[in-house]
Amino acid sequence: MPTRSLTVASVARIKPPKQGQADHFDQGFPGLALRVSYGGQKAWTFFYRLHGGKLRRLTLGHFPAMGLAEARDAWRDAREAVGKGENPARKKPTHADSFDAVADEWLKRDQAHNRSFNEVKRVVERDVKPVWEGRLIANIRRRDALELIDHIADRGAVTLARRTHAHLHRLFRWAVARGIIEANPFADLPRPGKVVKRDRVLADAELALIWRAAGDTEWPFGPLFQLLILTAARKMEIAALHWPEIDDGIIRLKGQRTKSAEPHAIPLSRPALTIIETLPRMAGSELVFTTTGKTCVSGFSKAKEAIDAAIKIKSGRALPQWRTHDIRRSAATGLQRLGVNLQVIEAILGHVSGSRAGVVGIYQRHKFDDEKRAALEAWARHIKVITSGKPGKVVPLTARAVS
Repeated sequence: MPTRSLTVASVARIKPPKQGQADHFDQGFPGLALRVSYGGQKAWTFFYRLHGGKLRRLTLGHFPAMGLAEARDAWRDAREAVGKGENPARKKPTHADSFDAVADEWLKRDQAHNRSFNEVKRVVERDVKPVWEGRLIANIRRRDALELIDHIADRGAVTLARRTHAHLHRLFRWAVARGIIEANPFADLPRPGKVVKRDRVLADAELALIWRAAGDTEWPFGPLFQLLILTAARKMEIAALHWPEIDDGIIRLKGQRTKSAEPHAIPLSRPALTIIETLPRMAGSELVFTTTGKTCVSGFSKAKEAIDAAIKIKSGRALPQWRTHDIRRSAATGLQRLGVNLQVIEAILGHVSGSRAGVVGIYQRHKFDDEKRAALEAWARHIKVITSGKPGKVVPLTARAVS
């Protein structure tokens, strides 16, 4: 274990060993060492004994993110804690190697351009940071990772636990690649439970209840939910809708606004256009559904709770468990009952898998614009029938209109 008075220049010149790792102790700073691994990673490490017990090791930070002066400052804080009988591993770091700082950097550099950015950020902010707030990311071990994921799964949120596992696995893998940490605690850590595929299809009577309850729900979620029913669009395709995206009776979304990363056109039926024409416009904002003018609406959970409450008041009973995305699946099923061709339904949904995948998707470039419009007009007529309270029947479209 070499000991010498480290300098900024000497730290930068230290070469990695051919195998394993080597500790270079800083003379005059007892217990402070620069641990250099054969892969080239350099970590500031503090060796100490608490209450005269076994020798412990604490990672203070990584070079070059933490320089020599910062490492000595961190060493002083840790040594002072030991002198008070406190465990320095439990002290909150204030430098760039804390989990909070690394997570923010990861979100900015690795996730900012992903369509799922807001969802990933929400998971990190709500379910991870409160648990690991202020901790050194290098001190988060496999047991910590397992306890976090188990805690989320144990409260009944197995799907969220699986997603959190995936997000953090990528975060820690990114941190390893950047030389911030040496190992990913989520590597080979099994995900809890199994993926539960939703297959809930709302009956016509249930769709009618949601439609009427949405009509009694305040702006902006009332008309938003009705548009979801009429368009079969994804939640955020409508929630983040911009006025310039509505052109000549069609919603035209660019690739960055769709899950498939492909441009997508959604023809608006006459009832859908009527809803949009009655929506208020906020001066200076291009957003259709906004309360601030700067960001699109959020808070779908509370909005759905309001709709559920309105349904219970109107019908005297609660609607069996459903989710907002079930509306999209139910619309697709309803279109199929109307006799709409599968390729047209997939075009309406913006799917690029199924019948439009592979070689077929490469050479079949027909967009089905006319067929989509005819199908959505027929769907709007069906919604009008089931919400009018008058008996009706399913009237299939003609083969020519949908094939």
